Amino acid sequence: MLPRFAVDDIAGNAATATKGMVALKLIEVSILPKADEPERQEARVVLEMNVTDEMLNLGEKMHGACIMHLVDICSTLPIIAMSHAQGGSGSPGVSQTINTLYHAPASLYGRQAQVSCDEHHYRGTHYERTNRRKTDLNLLRDTELMGPNAFRYGMPPTIGSSHPQPRCVPHGDVLPIAPISTVNRQDSLHMSLDAEGIQKCLLLGRWDARRSPDSPSVVKLAQAVVAGDFRTALTSSYAQELFKVHSQASIGLQYGDLLPCSLQSVTDEQERELIQLTLAVACLHAFLQANWTGPDLDIKPSDIISFPPDQPSVTDQALNTKAIAELAYGGEPAYHLAQFACFLRFAQIILGRPYIHCRYAPWWRFRVAVIHEYILDEPAPLPSELLESLEPLVGSASTDPDLSGRLLLEKGLLEHTFSHDKAAVELFVRAARATGLQYELTGALGRRTKFQQTDLSQLVLLAESRKRDRPADENDHIDQSFSIDDGGGREVQLPETLLLNDDTLLEQTEFTSTSAVAAGGSALSHLDPSSQPPLHPLDQCILLSLCLNVRNTSPSHGLTAEQMSPYVARVISHPQNWSVHTMALLLRSRLEASRTRTVERSTLQLQALVDQMPTADSKVSERLLYIHSMPLPSKWEMERELALRFLSLGVVKSALEIFQRLEMWEEVVKCWQSMERSDKAIAIVRDLLEGRKEEADSVIAKGKDLTTNRRASMDTARESKLWCLLGDLEPDNAVQHYEHAWKLSEETSGRAMRSLGGYYFSRGEFAKAATCLQRAVAINPLIARTWFVLGCAFIRLENWEGARDAFSRCVAIDDEDAESWNNLATIYLRLDEASKVQDEEERRDEGQSGKAISFSNKMMAFRALKQGLKYSYDNWRMWSNYMVVAVDVGELFEACRAQARIVEERADKVGAESVDEQVIERLVDAATRVQGDSPPDHATTIQDQGIATDAIVNSNESRGLVRRVIELFERTILPRVSAPRIFRAYARLLTSQSRWEDALNAHLNAYRSGPAGTFEKGETDIEKWREAVSEVGEMVDILVNFGPRVEGFDWKHQGRSILRTFMGRSRDFEDEPEWLRLSEMLDWLQSEEQERRK
Repeated sequence: MLPRFAVDDIAGNAATATKGMVALKLIEVSILPKADEPERQEARVVLEMNVTDEMLNLGEKMHGACIMHLVDICSTLPIIAMSHAQGGSGSPGVSQTINTLYHAPASLYGRQAQVSCDEHHYRGTHYERTNRRKTDLNLLRDTELMGPNAFRYGMPPTIGSSHPQPRCVPHGDVLPIAPISTVNRQDSLHMSLDAEGIQKCLLLGRWDARRSPDSPSVVKLAQAVVAGDFRTALTSSYAQELFKVHSQASIGLQYGDLLPCSLQSVTDEQERELIQLTLAVACLHAFLQANWTGPDLDIKPSDIISFPPDQPSVTDQALNTKAIAELAYGGEPAYHLAQFACFLRFAQIILGRPYIHCRYAPWWRFRVAVIHEYILDEPAPLPSELLESLEPLVGSASTDPDLSGRLLLEKGLLEHTFSHDKAAVELFVRAARATGLQYELTGALGRRTKFQQTDLSQLVLLAESRKRDRPADENDHIDQSFSIDDGGGREVQLPETLLLNDDTLLEQTEFTSTSAVAAGGSALSHLDPSSQPPLHPLDQCILLSLCLNVRNTSPSHGLTAEQMSPYVARVISHPQNWSVHTMALLLRSRLEASRTRTVERSTLQLQALVDQMPTADSKVSERLLYIHSMPLPSKWEMERELALRFLSLGVVKSALEIFQRLEMWEEVVKCWQSMERSDKAIAIVRDLLEGRKEEADSVIAKGKDLTTNRRASMDTARESKLWCLLGDLEPDNAVQHYEHAWKLSEETSGRAMRSLGGYYFSRGEFAKAATCLQRAVAINPLIARTWFVLGCAFIRLENWEGARDAFSRCVAIDDEDAESWNNLATIYLRLDEASKVQDEEERRDEGQSGKAISFSNKMMAFRALKQGLKYSYDNWRMWSNYMVVAVDVGELFEACRAQARIVEERADKVGAESVDEQVIERLVDAATRVQGDSPPDHATTIQDQGIATDAIVNSNESRGLVRRVIELFERTILPRVSAPRIFRAYARLLTSQSRWEDALNAHLNAYRSGPAGTFEKGETDIEKWREAVSEVGEMVDILVNFGPRVEGFDWKHQGRSILRTFMGRSRDFEDEPEWLRLSEMLDWLQSEEQERRK
């Protein structure tokens, strides 16, 4: 046990405030014989501390004086421990000289750092001088501050020794340390091993050629992985120890229990973690080479796994099938024909171990999780801890622009996988900002066709990368021959770029102007659109990712492809990397698939990309260099896309052959259904389930030394999916098939519950549907369609709160789902009605009204509809709902806009029915309200909509509203619709502005389109005639009131004309009492006319 000392005893004359900042927690004290030199002893003290803001300088790095203060304190503790262990008093000594070598500035990475202090004692040397309080010069101590705060210090060598003194170097520089004979092997490794530099090389995929060739074995191992030599790495002595099966282990165990995945022979923790990380990267990239980039892998799982001699041999296919079963996650099975899936599983297991000294291990865990998502049938949610572990790396990587850009780009690609497009766009933009990429979508004069005579403005993307200091071994220049020199004089071919060969369209847009039509002061105005500089491959990946989000966040119309094309063309024009160029050609193929002139090249280009995968025309390291920075599909996904392309063109047989080879049975069933051969689809699924038709891996598994039960458990996820597929094909037995799939998967199949819930919903059994769908979203909450159907089931059950939560999740997953926004708005209104019924008595007792809660819910509904209309602009039903709610909350300008859209969409089909006359009158009421008057009671009810209005009126709103309402009448409604009530509302609006002539004409138009104006001779309906008489009387009164105010208008003659015409058409009703009223009005007008003439 160490003697108790205060900080003051070992902190020297430091200020009291400085001592107060030091809060060290003792973690470990050990004194053991050295492994390689048993005659010597080693004292090791490990402490933990919190890095606070007071320890940082203005650059947010740990202050050098603070570092030296910690060195002075911590370096004394191993001396105390060794002294106490050998019977000494253990009192602290004094360090006369401390030479410090700074490897990197200590950034604020997290709030916790670990300090390890090692002291190595030479046999027979006394180091404790209590009276003189100094440290013997024969001692050599090595202290490390782990994590991002990395520094080393060393004491002077033994007196008379020829070893050189460590030299002081500036912050951030790395100085190789010469080997010292008196330092043990572990010390030598620490002094020559740059763990963070090696990790960066692994992340970036490029090896720093400036490193010394005389490197430790771990450095050579990492160099082999970066070079793509996975066989060398995975067959090394470290890999043999890491993948050695336990002697008592059984093949039936999980891989996590079957393999130790630990290196007991490596005593140094940092070296051990770095070796494990390097081998995990080798496993991951070997899996990517086999399934994504090609060429064919030259190593098999059986080459690296060592089984005990007494156990039977297990083939590669059995190992792969075992890994596929373990990779099922979130109720979603992994693709069963993925090659060498055990490599991905090994990477998961190795990276699942704790890493203290490898700061970038969370990044590799994230990459493994992303690749895992790609092999699942549907994306499954990732643990929140995985994403949170990346947050410290975002800040610490900011000093390296490319590293920071890669991290942000990869996070954005994950958001894109989950269809979180807004979050993805933000991350892509941040990645471009981090790497220094400048881009601008603008226009420039040019031509797109061979026979075009006039130059027109064409879309062009101006982009420029920042200037980079390239390492000596990096050669990014690629000429226009679409090839690259791999550094050894061998020319590497890039993916084949097929020509269009069209009789009208040019191969690419020809720009005739040397400058774009950009805004003044643009940073890219100096670029020539037809001759732009090459972009860095990482910047090309960012542009392609931005291109993906242009497609996803814009409405589905023709302009989308036009926006994407300049991005893709900018990348294709200067190919820089095999994988990046492949992705760019794939995107162009997708864009051209919908155009008749380019669909042929689109299909042939996709076929060429599929065929190129097995070739060895480029190095493995080049293909994997940017594999994590772009959404390049796997081999089977690219073939599936080709089959879907064939299917869209009507080439069903070729598509069916591809789907059968890939064993994508769901697509095979769809092909047979498209050919109206459902019986054939049912037969295929039943043959698979009953064993008459087996999948490729099951056929190979017959020869394995595995039990039948084990083989069945490996295929549980796939078998349950087949039962679900059979349920889709046989509706009469669907419930039994879905329930069997659910039981077979041990209640982990989200597909089974989704299908069963949909089945119950389609048959009106909403309670059962809600139960099944709740189970489905609990397994995989990322499928928006499941949440949507669940919300609809809750609506039918009048579970408004559950429906609100379901549709809220829908719009959180896909914020462009207009139907979900509309349903969410409806639920807010219904939720308000339900709350009124439940809380009516409580509010009455408390003397409160429900008006505040009501208005809050109505505003939520208004905002939901406003958001949904952005993605369903032509949906007149949503506009109708939006109009009613807008009037309800007092947003009258928005109500005008909504009414205009409804008329534009429906007037040609339904005429006057497209106008909500009650809403129009409400708008006219608001526009004609006199400022300063108290607003009238608006507690009216719109019976047709079933919603009680409770509008909030702004006394200043009518000023601008008058102009907006008049535009609504004159520009939108009246040119398309004629209805008496509309004309009268318009006349009332004009009357408020004293526009008497226009108002009188509007009333006359209302009369002509009403019952009186359209009354035909010979009509026998007495009620209709009486209504027409009432309108005639109203029109005469209007003429009497308005006529004298209109200069030059003979209103008396107009009135007599109206009366005579109507009475002439209705002679059959002369015996009715109302006829006398018409005669009296006519006589009065005639007498007035005679008096005027007198």
